[in-house]
Amino acid sequence: MRTRRLLLSSLALAVAALASTGGAATSIYPSRPITIIVPFAAGGPGDTLTRILAERMRASLGQPVIVDNVGGAAGRIGTGRVARSAPDGYTVGYGSAATHMANGAVYSLSYDVLKDFEPVSLLASTPQLIVAKKTMPANDLIELIAWLKANPDKASQATSGLGGYSHLAGLFFQKQTGTRFQFVAYRGGAQSMQDLVAGQIDLMIDQALNALPQVRNGNIKAYAVASNTRLTQAPETPTVDEAGLPGFHFSHWYAFFVSKGTPKPIIDTLNAATMEALADPAVRARLAELGLEIYPREQQTPHALAAFHKAEIEKWWPIIRAANIKVEAH
Repeated sequence: MRTRRLLLSSLALAVAALASTGGAATSIYPSRPITIIVPFAAGGPGDTLTRILAERMRASLGQPVIVDNVGGAAGRIGTGRVARSAPDGYTVGYGSAATHMANGAVYSLSYDVLKDFEPVSLLASTPQLIVAKKTMPANDLIELIAWLKANPDKASQATSGLGGYSHLAGLFFQKQTGTRFQFVAYRGGAQSMQDLVAGQIDLMIDQALNALPQVRNGNIKAYAVASNTRLTQAPETPTVDEAGLPGFHFSHWYAFFVSKGTPKPIIDTLNAATMEALADPAVRARLAELGLEIYPREQQTPHALAAFHKAEIEKWWPIIRAANIKVEAH
């Protein structure tokens, strides 16, 4: 009997050990490809930034990092998919001032931009540029405003969708300048920039990441950067304060999020891979060329992003609501 009990006890210990080993094996993260959802069409600013980082993160994570473009509805479709994804770290969401701040103020959403996500890392920011097709007769911002006042409702501004960040920028521009023009919604920045270069639309208030290459090539006109400091990559472009529209400051930020309930060790792994990518000299050089400013390392932590995200909502939502900007989702 004693021998039998010892045998059963040893067997039980062996089974427990095997179960423990199996559990450890299945808990290894990541053990399969990771998908980063960009809620806009391919080729736009967010897509470009995400692909640069994903390429470098692959080396740190030891797994493929796939970028999936889920465009439409000013980023709401793709962002909603991230919110509903399993909290296992295999679906990461590209987030921005548009998707995780502005949309929450102007739309009735099926998710909460603050409560339904876990922060991973704050990435970079870029101020907006006020740009126009190269055949626009105005040569500076004051002349542009005068031309728009003299031609009410004749010009068109491209946006990333009703209630999107560029749409909000255009609405505030109209309020500050007393101008009126039409808005044309696009699924992403790449398509709208193509139409601006082709002269099919007149204006954009766009991220420097998207607009700078076309400005440098002489395909479009740049009137001002919506910041209180000039861009290092385009020092010849005046700030809005210098150009005659003081205080019109719009900077677009980018971040990574995962769905609510994702375990902290998984978030820490994703954050470490992101921070390694942002510290890579080659990555930093590529982002600088695109007019992107990387946040300091201490602001790249999940905790720092959580505080930043909350502060952005507390700053901008009262302004948006005071302007009575509300869009019915279609």
